[in-house]
Amino acid sequence: MWKIVLSAFSASGLMGLVVLFNPVAFLPALSPGLTIAQTPMTSPSPTSLVHLFEWTWADIALECETYLGPNGYRAVQISPPQEHIVLPDYGYPWWQRYQPVSYQLESRSGSRAELQDMINRCRQAGVVIYADAVINHMAGFESGIGSAGTRFTKYEYPGLYTAEDFNDCRQPVTNYGDAANVTQCELVGLADLDTSSERVQTTLVNYMDDLVNLGVAGFRIDAAKHIPSEELGQILKQLRDRHPNDLYIYQEVIDPGTEAIRKQDYYDSGNVIDFKYGRFLGEAFLGLQGQTLANLQTLGESWGLAPSNQAVVFVDNHDKQRGHGGGGDYLTYKNGDLYALANVFMLAFPYGKPQVMSSFAFDDPDQGPPAYPDGTTRPVYQDGQAHCFGEWVCEHRWPAIAGMVGFRNATQPVAAVTDWWSNDANQIAFGRGNLGFVAINREAQPLTHTFQTQLPQGRYCNVVQGSLTADGRACTNEAKVVLVNRFGQFTATLPEMTALAIHVNAKLAR
Repeated sequence: MWKIVLSAFSASGLMGLVVLFNPVAFLPALSPGLTIAQTPMTSPSPTSLVHLFEWTWADIALECETYLGPNGYRAVQISPPQEHIVLPDYGYPWWQRYQPVSYQLESRSGSRAELQDMINRCRQAGVVIYADAVINHMAGFESGIGSAGTRFTKYEYPGLYTAEDFNDCRQPVTNYGDAANVTQCELVGLADLDTSSERVQTTLVNYMDDLVNLGVAGFRIDAAKHIPSEELGQILKQLRDRHPNDLYIYQEVIDPGTEAIRKQDYYDSGNVIDFKYGRFLGEAFLGLQGQTLANLQTLGESWGLAPSNQAVVFVDNHDKQRGHGGGGDYLTYKNGDLYALANVFMLAFPYGKPQVMSSFAFDDPDQGPPAYPDGTTRPVYQDGQAHCFGEWVCEHRWPAIAGMVGFRNATQPVAAVTDWWSNDANQIAFGRGNLGFVAINREAQPLTHTFQTQLPQGRYCNVVQGSLTADGRACTNEAKVVLVNRFGQFTATLPEMTALAIHVNAKLAR
């Protein structure tokens, strides 16, 4: 078993609190073939997605079949699938994936054939694949070799790009108040493609078109902020013209509200990833700047966030875990229970499309995924079993997160928060109409309260700490059954740093 021990922190008088979190002890015991809140894939834009950061294609295929599909996850963001630079002298860092060498589908995660097999198997399991598309730039080293064996020099990528395909500004971005500097110069020295060029646009569209033909259902556009919005719009329009059925597009536009590039400039091309959301959650759950959970009742567009239907949100992502992508206080797996509770809130609160992070443990922010000495990624699955909660953190399997994915699926038809309650500090509860109800106790003492809901009378399984058995007649943790009376009320005691969530698909058959 693996434990995370939090260092002391101060929030609402919790100075010195030490939290021990053991995800293994609270794993839901799913029966074979059990599906929680499973909904048909009628749209390429599922209710939530999980980022399996640096997982191999073979591991993702198995995870789709054995865990993601059965637990209601409907989409996976994969790491960039194109050929990338290989950097043994840097210890094979995670960021080598974001330095393309060619658009061959041969990467640290596996081969083209393995990618195709994974996409097919995940689809069969009810899970679609979104690819992380690195289309702003190529590798930034003066020379090197790629994961498919391609040798290159900066601005010369054999059979693909020559110097004329890159912007004339061959200097790093220095002024985020100047839109031209942000979009025409080089993000941390990476060779910046001239995305106004018809030839470059066609090359990028052909790359993404190849992935769609393999079955990819959408794209995260990496570094979208560094591509002029009109040029990115032209690229994506060409791609959509080839594929009239909707592709789900979400764009990395880091907009703190004080720079020249604005997220709203990209709305016409797809959703945007709103980085401020995770900062707001971090401040509230950490108790920074006077923030409390009670303040989150109004979280949304009025806070300067994107409209809910335009936003992809997260508690943390691979950049924010490592202090990249601007400032802010973000929770990560290293915060243990606090992190789990923040994810409970994100998946329960009806704002944006939540992205769950699934990462690997690290001490050095440049550290690559678990690997053998030659840089080959060490698999999550060994002898048919997933080795999680160690070097592979697998936050998406934490019960407080996995159970809430089913909650999200079940409550999605209701857009509003109902029956909000709080102690004006860090104990909150709210409903999602007659479909679900959640309570969160982030305080250092237990919470006992009678909650008003709109749920039908019955016995419900607390999906944060249990799940239904296959026949729907029992909860895997009978101590976590919640009794809702004919008035829609229930009384419960939540220990410190815990949560409770019930929904209509977790109602017991008897």
